[in-house]
Amino acid sequence: MPTPYAAHRAQLNAILLAWGMREENAERTADVLSWADLHGIDSHGISMIPVYDERRRAGWIKIDAQPRIVRQTPVSVLVDAGNGLGHVPSHFAMELAIEKAKQSGMAIAAVKNSAHFGAAGYYTLMAASAGLIGMACTSATNVQVAPTFGKQAKFGTDPWSFAAPSADGVPFLLDMATTTVAAGRIRNKANEGVPTPDGWVLDSEGRPSNDPLVAKQKGGFLTSLGGSPENSSYKGYGLAAMVNILASCLSGASLITGPTQTRKPQGMDIGHFFMAIDPDLFRDPGEFEADVAQFCGALRATTPMDPTQPVMVAGDPQWKNAEKRMVEGIPVGPGLLRQVRQIAQAAAAPWLLD
Repeated sequence: MPTPYAAHRAQLNAILLAWGMREENAERTADVLSWADLHGIDSHGISMIPVYDERRRAGWIKIDAQPRIVRQTPVSVLVDAGNGLGHVPSHFAMELAIEKAKQSGMAIAAVKNSAHFGAAGYYTLMAASAGLIGMACTSATNVQVAPTFGKQAKFGTDPWSFAAPSADGVPFLLDMATTTVAAGRIRNKANEGVPTPDGWVLDSEGRPSNDPLVAKQKGGFLTSLGGSPENSSYKGYGLAAMVNILASCLSGASLITGPTQTRKPQGMDIGHFFMAIDPDLFRDPGEFEADVAQFCGALRATTPMDPTQPVMVAGDPQWKNAEKRMVEGIPVGPGLLRQVRQIAQAAAAPWLLD
């Protein structure tokens, strides 16, 4: 049974507070997580609670951490997340990048010593909502993807996001993993005991599999974007390498390819990258936004192959999901709901989703 957005967000906030997170940080983290679920990005919302709980109990993340600025210039800032969850330091870093870009035209923020930060699109949308172009990406510590032609995992899902403001008020918002699908979508299949579609995972010998547990528990791998060398998986591999260079090499976060004996446990010392660009550096006010609106409108007007499936632009599915779920509520699978309820009970957090 779908739950109202307000109750969904309140439940997330209640669990985070029960874990010991600071009140303002719990509000921000719950906002990022519930935003993902509201917009249909179910791999990065409440489904992350069991993962965060596991890492919290293992001592891999510090729930009460507070981000701090390590160094900055008029066009850059480096933030240390203090080994906390990544939502608060990422929001802090992008806010700083936006503020600096409005003064200097463009700015970059990097974050180190962080953890999973939720949906990358949340942060690039911050920039677009401020009239700026936004870019964001993040490294990972969960090694689960092999390079093209490889039989050994070397990197994670390594997502990338880009957003731009539009004169029609509908930002262009691209948010994508550099794998065929986000790991959370495979985790959701496992939670509900259903197989994965073809092309999502490979077994330990590099053979196609439909077992959602094969990548996490049985030595297999997620596929790079493209799925196979024949379908240009080297492109997803190249994008993942770019993400790691920007998010980890630039910030000084741990390299996922570092020596095993020095690599941090899963979820620790992840690096993030954020960039904000003011289009008014190049165009008179409003001209860029007008062109984005015209360009996206032309794409949407493309004659579709199937009249029941119109051509969309990046972000359109999310806006449609948000409109629908704000009215009908947010669906949560029964398997995941049982896990979250148990976690809430163990933390003595109130249960608000009945």
